[in-house]
Amino acid sequence: MRVLDLFCGCGGLSDGFKQAGFEIDTGIDIDEDSVATFRRNFSNSEAICRDITNFSKKEIKKNFANRNIDVLVGGPPCQGFSSANRWDKEKNDPRNKLFLEYFNFIDALKPKVVLIENVRGILTMNNGYTKNKIIGLFKDSGYKLTHAATLNSADFGVPQNRIRAFFIAVQEKNFDKKIDIFNSSQIKGLNVKDALGELYILEKKVLKEDFYILKNSPDTSYRRYLRSRHNKIYNHEVKYPAEVTQKKISYVPQGGNWRDIPNHILKSNRTNRHSSAYRRLNEENQSVTIDTGNSHSNYFHPKFNRIPSVREAARIQSFKDNFIFYGTRGSQYRQVGNAVPPLLAKGIAKAIKKEYFD
Repeated sequence: MRVLDLFCGCGGLSDGFKQAGFEIDTGIDIDEDSVATFRRNFSNSEAICRDITNFSKKEIKKNFANRNIDVLVGGPPCQGFSSANRWDKEKNDPRNKLFLEYFNFIDALKPKVVLIENVRGILTMNNGYTKNKIIGLFKDSGYKLTHAATLNSADFGVPQNRIRAFFIAVQEKNFDKKIDIFNSSQIKGLNVKDALGELYILEKKVLKEDFYILKNSPDTSYRRYLRSRHNKIYNHEVKYPAEVTQKKISYVPQGGNWRDIPNHILKSNRTNRHSSAYRRLNEENQSVTIDTGNSHSNYFHPKFNRIPSVREAARIQSFKDNFIFYGTRGSQYRQVGNAVPPLLAKGIAKAIKKEYFD
């Protein structure tokens, strides 16, 4: 069961499919740091740093046809599909170039299953025109859609509310089977403390190497899932913001936001702020959606007056501790925030495996 991951990023989708028993053949992305991270965590797979628009169909077949790719996954952007455009204009719209190149890979390799991940709004964008356009492109390639729906990672064992849209399509000859991804959920009700609580003891410790070591045994099933073999914690560089910011956030209780900061402390215009400003995570609830921010992130640690570290954000995303991120600190935050949570990907992958490969 071989997977090709386009727009792979650091490898969230691939990690979930790997956990479900698939073999990750190749990951392709244009971002060098993401590819370095992918290469580190999928050492038996090929990692290619390249713009997929540079692949011709002939080259796709030459490089990948003999690898028997069974599943193609990825999250191509498609902002240029609009009911106001004619198809000939849409084909030449640079905003659609990456999406259409994704279908070049489909046409060239004819995988058994195709998975597309995107923002939740894609299903209703342009009064449903974008969704219908994607369905039409699948039909032109000989595929039918089994799913076009939103999924919340919190329903798949992830301590985070994160809703994304997923399209799953199969070759028309296999359309008698229907993948039931909605019964693939795992543990529900996990919270921020499940992910971060055992790291609190590291707050005052000095980082002597590039990792910490947790000496206590994991006390929950989620923490046992997260732990690496030697209990090492990488990517946990703790940075506190300026004192003025620390003072502001110190007034905010868990689950609160900027409204909890006194007027004489937060002097700027209070009427134009979004509810996410100065929001502090509640350790007893699921996290808000992990974003790609760094110093401008929209959420603060439940206990400390700082944003979560890269490792803490990765744990909320359901990346195991042995998944190491490369690049600058800002790049690592972007990689984590852009990723599909591995446990959500695993749930989808298990459903695909059950229907088409068992």
